[in-house]
Amino acid sequence: MGDVHPRVLASLGRALSLELSAVQQYLFQATLAEAWGDLGAAARFRQETVEEMQHAERIVKRMLAVGVAPAASQLRPVSHAPDLVGLLQHNGSLENDLIEHYADAVRFCVLIGDADSETFFQELWNEESHHGEELAAWLTSLGAGLERELQRASH
Repeated sequence: MGDVHPRVLASLGRALSLELSAVQQYLFQATLAEAWGDLGAAARFRQETVEEMQHAERIVKRMLAVGVAPAASQLRPVSHAPDLVGLLQHNGSLENDLIEHYADAVRFCVLIGDADSETFFQELWNEESHHGEELAAWLTSLGAGLERELQRASH
């Protein structure tokens, strides 16, 4: 693949850390929601766990393709809340960080002319933006909202 800019490599590492943090958080929340008896929320959190794990796998494959060993630097602690709305608000913050990270990575790849990495990060940005929209809709259906925070991330 040729030389990959060190900042692109750093973006891949940070993306892996964020995605694995999301896996950990959604897995915890699926188990917690099940303990609360909210099987619908548990199922949705399990699906999110799978989707974030698929993102992590794609990042690992990309890292291997560019010749670096995958290394997530640090997982975030799981965010806890006493109710579903609180959990979803924590998730909104994590999704917002993912969206912002991918947007920054895309902008940098455009700046340095790395079209392959730009495409890679753009696809992840698109998917995380979609997750953010679904999350905002779920919160709205519960009488809460994240629109302001997620709109900020999309600009």
